[in-house]
Amino acid sequence: MRVEDSVGCILCHDITKIVPGEFKGRAFKKGHIVTAQDIPELLQLGKEHIFVWECKEGFVHENEAGLRIAQTISGEGIIFSEPSEGKVSMTAEYDGICMIDEQVLLQINSVEEIAVATRNNHRPVKKGNKIAGVRVVPLVIEERKLDIVATIAKGQAVISIQPFHPFRVGIITTGSEIYHGRIEDRFTPVVREKVERYDCKVIQHITVPDKAELIANAVETLIAGGVELILTTGGMSVDPDDVTPCGVKKAGAEIVTYGAPVLPGTMLLVAYLGTVPVLGLPGCVMYHHTTIFDLILPLVLTKQVITRAHIIKLGKGGLCLECDVCQYPACSFGTGA
Repeated sequence: MRVEDSVGCILCHDITKIVPGEFKGRAFKKGHIVTAQDIPELLQLGKEHIFVWECKEGFVHENEAGLRIAQTISGEGIIFSEPSEGKVSMTAEYDGICMIDEQVLLQINSVEEIAVATRNNHRPVKKGNKIAGVRVVPLVIEERKLDIVATIAKGQAVISIQPFHPFRVGIITTGSEIYHGRIEDRFTPVVREKVERYDCKVIQHITVPDKAELIANAVETLIAGGVELILTTGGMSVDPDDVTPCGVKKAGAEIVTYGAPVLPGTMLLVAYLGTVPVLGLPGCVMYHHTTIFDLILPLVLTKQVITRAHIIKLGKGGLCLECDVCQYPACSFGTGA
């Protein structure tokens, strides 16, 4: 085809540029869609005629196909890159939790010549982090396959980012030894620092001895003060003086689970008093860098209701390897979520 007539056509081979003594390499890639701006350069390269791909009816170029798939499967909080060689990168528009519909993703990847690769589900991400990538394998793909993807997705988000919400937090420190000033409270500063990473604000902190009734009263006080999340520290073991779960229940909270298949973090308590989540934090949160608290807190802050099923799933990937330099969340810990 004459170069002047090739605007909008697809190159079916690479075109090389040579500058003697300076450069030899690819000027245009196979699959490139010729634009009007390309014509002068092609002519300068000595190309008056080029081979182009004649796209048949019912077929779509890889770049258009990749972008269409990305648009089909994306929900809120996802930004696309420009397509290149059939690839589209998807990044987070804001901080939040990466949400993947795993069953739908599996079905989409069952469609031949289409590939969608993602991060692990329910992982905290930062604005600008890469979330997923779409790739169309051939240079052109049957349009019916894009229609199949659309049918599978059913207009629902397959990949999205749920933003974090800056909760008003109340902390209850339990322990007679702390209440009476026998030892320093080293737990609360750790918890405060973790929630403040997500722009949450601790609006009230109450210290009580190991008495279920006083723990219940503290829970009720925090609820009356308008907290959106209650965290209790201490009193979560099986010792006779550790009565935090009893106190939380006495306040009227519904216990979702006491115990989790996660190390460190087995003695976690999850409860709800109305719509307010109450998390009883085990002692490991105070001295381990990453624990079950780091897995559950981001989910709570995206207003997901934590169920026993959520906690049970954490068993797969629930073993922290306690690396010398913590890489979480870029590791296997918590991948069962």
